[in-house]
Amino acid sequence: MKLSKFKYNLPTELIAQHPVQNRDESRMMVVNRKDKTIEHKVFKDFLNYFDEHDVVVFNNSKVFPARLYGNKEKTGAQIEVFLLRELNPQLRLWDVLVDPARKIRVGNKLFFGNDDLVAEVIDNTTSRGRTIRFLFDGSDEDFKKLIYRLGETPLPKYITRNVEEDDAIRYQTIHAKVDGAIAPPSAGLHFTREMMMRLEIKGIDFAEVTVFQGATYGRAVEVEDLTKHKMDSENLVVPIETSIRINKALENKSKICAVGSSVIRALESSVSAYGKLNPSEQWSDKFIFPPYDFRIANSFLTNFHESESTLMMLTAAFLGDLEMVQNIYKTALAEKYRFLCYGDCLLIV
Repeated sequence: MKLSKFKYNLPTELIAQHPVQNRDESRMMVVNRKDKTIEHKVFKDFLNYFDEHDVVVFNNSKVFPARLYGNKEKTGAQIEVFLLRELNPQLRLWDVLVDPARKIRVGNKLFFGNDDLVAEVIDNTTSRGRTIRFLFDGSDEDFKKLIYRLGETPLPKYITRNVEEDDAIRYQTIHAKVDGAIAPPSAGLHFTREMMMRLEIKGIDFAEVTVFQGATYGRAVEVEDLTKHKMDSENLVVPIETSIRINKALENKSKICAVGSSVIRALESSVSAYGKLNPSEQWSDKFIFPPYDFRIANSFLTNFHESESTLMMLTAAFLGDLEMVQNIYKTALAEKYRFLCYGDCLLIV
């Protein structure tokens, strides 16, 4: 499969800079794989596509304020430090991205706030990647409070405005529980408490996984031959209660809706040779692109993604029809759907 099959031109005016006022009032394109039909709905219509004993699966990861701004020792140059993941809690070692990277070398110290927090660069990992050690002697709880005070909601760069106070709430799903994510499962941003209540009244079951998405999960692929692309590893957890609930739904031939590509990757990384979902806790670099035989989810809620991104490729794989995904994106552009994390959504049934 070739990268060029997933290229399209996204006008900047269709990149959502803010979420809609009410989460469940986003537009929703509904695609029926069997009939190859497209409907234009709003997210409030989501529950009309599911029945009693169907299962909706969420990623319960919680975004933390992962973007810090510090100053380099001696020169005072401002440096952006994006916290990717904690490598060693005892030593306070973190895998980070720095910008501008050319100014940051091993041995440099960075100062955050009014020198409330100091970090030392101890290794280069990639052109922008560094390993840093925070020099902090307090408790884990105090360190977390400090990060939350000094850090900023890590909106993606395609959102060109400044971070606003409301982003701390809106760039987070209502299912967020497990701290440590650098991005939310964007498909989950459309759900409200009222929607969850309506689904529950209808007899629809819920299940959860935890996935901390990799740093490059939504970025463009840089190789034409997709078999040569390497995904960042993601930490994922599929609890035993989730596997029990989903396996029961599989036996009953109920619908299983994965809310977001991170959920799909978690489920497909944890499936057994017999097509059952195993409980698991693992690191996975699974890259899903066409053709692919999905064994757990049979419906999928996602957003509209960037050109040549792995998320768009996963969507195409789920559709099982490359021409169909191209038609969907052409339609979304023509109908002026809102794209990317704060945008509208796509339901594939």
